[in-house]
Amino acid sequence: MSTLLFERSLPRFAAARLASSFGSGRGAARGPLRLVDRAAPALPGEGWVHVDPVLSGICGSDLSTLDGRSSRYFEEIVSFPFVPGHVVVGHIVTEAVGADGEPLAAGSRVVLQPVLGCAARGIHPFCRACAAGHVGDCERVAFGHIRPGLQTGFCADTGGGWSTTGLVAHSSQLFAVPDGLSDADAVTTEPVACAVHAVLGAGIREGDVVAVVGAGTLGLTVTAALAHLAATGRCPAPRSLLVGARYAHQLRLAREFGATEALPPDQLPRAVRRHSHSLSYGGAPGQTATLSGGADVVIDCVGSAASIEQSLAMVRPRGAVALVGMPGKVTIDLAPLWHREVRLAGAYAYGTEAVPPATAGVGGASAADAAGVGVGAGAAGGVGKTGAAGTTRRKKAAAQPEEVATFTLAFEVVAAQSTGRLVSATYPLTRFEEAVAHAGAAGRRGAVKIAFDITKGHTR
Repeated sequence: MSTLLFERSLPRFAAARLASSFGSGRGAARGPLRLVDRAAPALPGEGWVHVDPVLSGICGSDLSTLDGRSSRYFEEIVSFPFVPGHVVVGHIVTEAVGADGEPLAAGSRVVLQPVLGCAARGIHPFCRACAAGHVGDCERVAFGHIRPGLQTGFCADTGGGWSTTGLVAHSSQLFAVPDGLSDADAVTTEPVACAVHAVLGAGIREGDVVAVVGAGTLGLTVTAALAHLAATGRCPAPRSLLVGARYAHQLRLAREFGATEALPPDQLPRAVRRHSHSLSYGGAPGQTATLSGGADVVIDCVGSAASIEQSLAMVRPRGAVALVGMPGKVTIDLAPLWHREVRLAGAYAYGTEAVPPATAGVGGASAADAAGVGVGAGAAGGVGKTGAAGTTRRKKAAAQPEEVATFTLAFEVVAAQSTGRLVSATYPLTRFEEAVAHAGAAGRRGAVKIAFDITKGHTR
């Protein structure tokens, strides 16, 4: 049985950091990750079930860890040794109950909502966040009857998706995959859920100019989610959705997902200036000029010092910057944040969202219906293809918001936008060094999402 195990080793962590200075993903060959034979983890308690992974993605947070560049902030909410892999589609070994309370038969295909909240940790009463359905904000990630770990894949007791022996998951983490979705579609559900949560929490209003910085997995799923949610009345429709993308395949995908314009990163501020009717000033060589107005909302899907600097230069006074890309320790001048009264807020994980009921979609029968998701949502792409302020804008009768699981909304987006096409390559666990290197260089190699195919090995 093959399992990729990440152990605490400061020398190997330092070696990974040095290796990754020559390119993201190269740290896996020198770091604390190794392939071992290991039995499946034991069930921690009632309500837990074994899951056999089929596909497990390599996420940006995984790369940061393997490259030795993750923030020390996480040290107290991670336990070692852990098996990475929180972006998972797999099959449950025995019957269980899903996060929605519905029974799941043995062998059912599920995706994992990896946050280990109060329910999974056996903590009662729930903390304030979990009680309100915001499991991503759980206040107890270092407590309970399992060891610390903000998510599956970073907890020593749960295992993770990078293993042929499987992992254990609590019923609160299990979402049944609609029959019409492929495994490739399903494995994108977790990053799409992150994108849905970010979009719905960004404070976008009808007719806004929205800029997306970065077009890797997060940037493209944010684009896909915003276009679909706006087209189906789940969120206000922006006037313009502008995406900065470095590579040709990213530019193409951003446009296909519904961007009004997709441009190279250095051209994004000009597009924002044009769409927001702003002036610009300053901007030394290598820096973004500050816009007098700017985008109403900037969604930063990179999380670097340079991307945050660009976001602050492009957002209007009293606008908002949503930080979706996971940052580490960065040095940034916050004077524009103070002077222009900009709101800078993180967007992490998922839980429950308050959204209006879905309206009839654009273009007739929906891809979501065809996939068996069971929502009346139409095909996405309304923002940009036809103009969010144009023919796709609908007058909607006032309706009371409904509470919907972020993962349920993510299934809508996955089905309507066919996000499985973002999975560019899969590898067996035995080729993990090659897989991680590919993920670290995905953009310049014409790829987006890299995943492990756990079926290319021995299963339970």
